[in-house]
Amino acid sequence: MKKRISQDIFDESDFPISQVRRNVLSGTGADIEEYQDKPMIAVANSATDINPGHMHLGSLAARVKDGINAGGGIPFEFNVPAPCDALAEGNEGMRYVLPQRELIADMVETHIRSMRFDAVVMIASCDKIIPGMLMAAARLDLPTIFLTGGPSTVAIRHTSSYKGSVSPNDYTEMDDKMSCLKSASCGACEIMGTANTFQCLAEALGLSLPGSAVVPAFHADRARFARWSGLRVVKMVDEALTANKILTRQSLENAIMVSQAIGGSTNATLHLPALAHELGLEIGLDDFNRLGKRIPTLLAITPNGPYGVLDLFAAGGVPAVMKRLEDDLHLDTLTCTGKKLGDHLAAAQEGDPTVIPEKENAHSPEGGTVALFGNLAPEGCVVKQSAVVEEMRVFSGPARVFESEHEALAALREKTINEGEVLVIRNEGPKGGPGMPETLAVTMNLSMSGYQRVAMITDGRFSGASAGPCVGHVSPEAADGGPIAAVRNGDMITIDIPQRTIAVDLSAVEIEGRLAETKIRRRELPKGYIRRYVKLVKSAAKGAYLD
Repeated sequence: MKKRISQDIFDESDFPISQVRRNVLSGTGADIEEYQDKPMIAVANSATDINPGHMHLGSLAARVKDGINAGGGIPFEFNVPAPCDALAEGNEGMRYVLPQRELIADMVETHIRSMRFDAVVMIASCDKIIPGMLMAAARLDLPTIFLTGGPSTVAIRHTSSYKGSVSPNDYTEMDDKMSCLKSASCGACEIMGTANTFQCLAEALGLSLPGSAVVPAFHADRARFARWSGLRVVKMVDEALTANKILTRQSLENAIMVSQAIGGSTNATLHLPALAHELGLEIGLDDFNRLGKRIPTLLAITPNGPYGVLDLFAAGGVPAVMKRLEDDLHLDTLTCTGKKLGDHLAAAQEGDPTVIPEKENAHSPEGGTVALFGNLAPEGCVVKQSAVVEEMRVFSGPARVFESEHEALAALREKTINEGEVLVIRNEGPKGGPGMPETLAVTMNLSMSGYQRVAMITDGRFSGASAGPCVGHVSPEAADGGPIAAVRNGDMITIDIPQRTIAVDLSAVEIEGRLAETKIRRRELPKGYIRRYVKLVKSAAKGAYLD
């Protein structure tokens, strides 16, 4: 087998320092003669004990390494952090979650470059870790396979109250509602949030083995896919099949179309543009609108409907979804198997039409995520229209302005929010937050409190679990002097999802005048990484990447 990058370690032309490298490696118990003839494969793992999405990844890594060894490679595992959005919700920890995407990308990239690996298997399950690793894959352009950790099972499935739905909206008792939001096993939370969205999109991009994305975390096939991933990556080295032969503009468009069809997280509008940037490409909010017009929301997976990701697995998984979209997708894109997407879909089975319906029977006639533009968001903002009831897709109301998520939560506790209002939560963007925290605490509180006609807009972002007329990623953000900083209590705001518009009833002159007299709020930042992040982060409309 031909060596590639790792030959640098064994090259004797710079003796005696070459002997130092060999001596150090031999201290691990390595057989130097064997190692210098085989590709060295990185296993980038994000195992951690602190969340169910990643608690089982150590065992999957062991299976991956078995496969690499069996395929004729030498595996070397290393780890990166795995932040959990849920544990950071409602507290200062959330300001550090999205910024870790960039750190994870940097860690994976720099470690693999420094240790001269020939290929990599990436293992992750959840929100920022999958995108961060994908960004590193684009930078490295090595033979790469992504092994996702799979979804968990939600607790309500294992109670006497279960009635075929995992949506809290279909239960009246609070214990049952909470059971719909509680993981009962290892794996990513069983909703179509960012974690499962990006497990699906890793497969749609072509970097995961077909059929692997939504195999439950506890299923025996998950372990088998882990070993197969290790076997396959060694062959990719021989074939010189690298990540950027798979990651193209066409595969990114496939990922957008799949995201629209599954009712994926609005965070896809952050992570796919950031991935495109790493590839030297440009994907914008207008691409989500363009493709979302022709791709319906096929699935009704919570928060869009009653089903869970385990139902998607049983119905045929991502291959069955893509089979429904076969006429729309770019079928010539390569996958990590070395075959084209069209070859795999030709052999794919039709899915269960109850969970994965034909396009004409879709859950919603348009894609799940919509970008809105207007004088309140000149660069755009996003909303998960598949989780908004029809009568709220066009909404006007007076603004109720809050300078932070915590101010809004205080108003909800004090019960001073009125039906018909548009909550405006600002200073929560990438720079102003900082870190663009999720405002799930507000959206859950609104839902649990029974509000029917309250909308919300923010320059922060939402969890994939958020539902209702919640508009996020308003750009430019308040900290960048965006128009959202000019809004005052009582200003009339109109959200028109069908027309893709969002506007405040102010003239350009009024907005400009108010901004001129508005002092941008600056949070006191602790020393360290977050200060550098605020200086370098780009607009949410561009993917909130660092430049």
